[in-house]
Amino acid sequence: MDKTTQIDFASVLASSVHDMKNSLCLLIQSIDNLSEQAKALNADSELAKLHYEASRLNTNLLQLLSLYRAEKDQLPINIDEYHILDIAEEIITQNQLYLDSRKIQVEIDIEPDLTWYLDLDLISNLLNDVFINAMRYTNNKIFIQAALNKNQLVVTVEDDGSGYTENMLKQTELNMHEINLTSGHTGLGLFFAKLIARSHQNNNLTGQVELKNGGRLGGSQFILTLP
Repeated sequence: MDKTTQIDFASVLASSVHDMKNSLCLLIQSIDNLSEQAKALNADSELAKLHYEASRLNTNLLQLLSLYRAEKDQLPINIDEYHILDIAEEIITQNQLYLDSRKIQVEIDIEPDLTWYLDLDLISNLLNDVFINAMRYTNNKIFIQAALNKNQLVVTVEDDGSGYTENMLKQTELNMHEINLTSGHTGLGLFFAKLIARSHQNNNLTGQVELKNGGRLGGSQFILTLP
């Protein structure tokens, strides 16, 4: 096979991710439409599970595409000013079907006029992934808070589950070699979160991600800081 016909697998993979992401978006929209009809048949819980897994897959594909672009030094960063409450409420709306099915309570502590400069797509995907994990491991409560601290935006997502594992709490560096593809918790989501956070820089400061246990609800605490 000559150079003109050689397949660049990475590029093919990136293109495939785009196609799969579009199909998943249509699937999620169809599930949302069917959910209203399913309520009358008491079948909405199964649709909620389907919606949840489709959302997880969609998020994973977005992460994969972003990681590919980062590896190629082509990760686009489009910074603009956005209302943080709008971002949080949109994430909740996207996952409302699963929240209702599991009767999960979500509390938000964000001032309506709080705005910050960030990449909307990247940060929304990051926080949606964190929220999906919180839904998966919580008992029945999730708390989202955002505020300014020392001229930086701090967003916290907490749940009342069993908290992060010791291995996750020890992952302090942005290291691809720490990812364990043979386990149920690969760490890829955390790697993605750190990558996106650190792509946000301002005044010699860099975005950071921190994991803790305890806090307001006694479970996991995901803390995102953006300069």
